[in-house]
Amino acid sequence: MVETFLRHTGTEVPLLCGAMYPCSNPELVAAVSEAGGMGIVQPISLVYAHRRRDLREALREIKRLTDKPIGFNAIVEQSSQVYLDRMKTWVDIALEEGVRFFVTALGKPGFVVEKAHAVGGFVYHDVTERRFAQRALDEGVDGLICVNGNAGGHAGQRTPEALFAELGDLGVPLVCAGGVGDERRFVQMLDLGYAGVQMGTRFIATTECTAHPDYKAAIVKAKADDIVLTERLSGVPVAVIETEYVKRTGTRASRPMRWMLRHPRFKHWARSWYSMRSVFKLAKGNRRADAYSDWLQAGRSVEDVHAVVPAGDVVRACGEAWHARGGLQAR
Repeated sequence: MVETFLRHTGTEVPLLCGAMYPCSNPELVAAVSEAGGMGIVQPISLVYAHRRRDLREALREIKRLTDKPIGFNAIVEQSSQVYLDRMKTWVDIALEEGVRFFVTALGKPGFVVEKAHAVGGFVYHDVTERRFAQRALDEGVDGLICVNGNAGGHAGQRTPEALFAELGDLGVPLVCAGGVGDERRFVQMLDLGYAGVQMGTRFIATTECTAHPDYKAAIVKAKADDIVLTERLSGVPVAVIETEYVKRTGTRASRPMRWMLRHPRFKHWARSWYSMRSVFKLAKGNRRADAYSDWLQAGRSVEDVHAVVPAGDVVRACGEAWHARGGLQAR
């Protein structure tokens, strides 16, 4: 399946830089792709967090930095028709600008699949368990991003091993997402049977990422046990570094918000409120050091992040370790 994944992505190394809000700046996306992996564009990050630019121009800026393939993250949750219409427009722009690999999340990815397949593209969907994987396959996706319990952001609940055992018979490329912070763990996941690996936290602590130096330093300093899940950022558990702010405010959503998040009629409104609050707060925090003391999203892979290095070095180290184990011939 590694060969299939490489064909779908057009990469030399079976490695994705996961889309991150607000950390997926153009320079980082381009640096990962240029080194042989694939940077994934996070459109909300490009449009709202990084100099509030036009999406088309941001994609062209990345293309000026690299002629290698890039991917596009489409969160397809149907929280509001206005948001969904905007995402459909963004997907069209990405396709017009030559993007052919999409990572979808949360909702039904069928419209992305239809548009991408019409021009020879591919779509992988974020999943945390088999029932979501089957729904995504029913929508026509080409592969699955298997988000485990070690991931940053919206983490899953299973170990990488348990999630692969649960999904390994589905007949599509599976990408490990969560817990990989260096080349050693990268190779371990490929040896386990995954077709590729998605890394996020590791790429925040790189020279090309425009996250504040305090954020990068916190990732380098943190250990796996410093990662906790909070409901107060988006309404559902999100993996963050346990800062003094997190300790002071707690990790549970308020009682009224917990009720709304469980209510079939109000849950989308509640999540939309959290999302908009996070967009404005994190966009502000991307430019101010003290705002980063609130929420530092990161996964348990911080355990293996020991320095801020160029993104290309991370990709090349993973590629070299993979080739030393035999690369495609080892499979």
